[in-house]
Amino acid sequence: MPKGVTKLRTRGVEGTKKLTYQVTVIDGIETARKVVKTQITTKPVTEVVAVGTNNCDLNYQGCVPIASDVDCAGGSGNGPAYVKGPVKVIGYDIYKLDRNRDGYGCNE
Repeated sequence: MPKGVTKLRTRGVEGTKKLTYQVTVIDGIETARKVVKTQITTKPVTEVVAVGTNNCDLNYQGCVPIASDVDCAGGSGNGPAYVKGPVKVIGYDIYKLDRNRDGYGCNE
């Protein structure tokens, strides 16, 4: 996933448990309470959130780095970033990698 994007993978759920107490009552007044049994009725589920660490442009399938300019590796471009193709253009070809407009960049 692209850097900074988060996606909920597993929703967290609080667990529940049933407690059984031994209660001591003297003259109608509770004087002591002690847990004698604990039973887990629902196990908790930890929430899992995926966090994107990939710094790839979403306009391309195949990782094209996000930079001020990207050129095809081995070509005549001056960067500062380069990509080894082919990469599929799935959005707007912001770096003009698909020179022959066949839907793929850096494939010549």
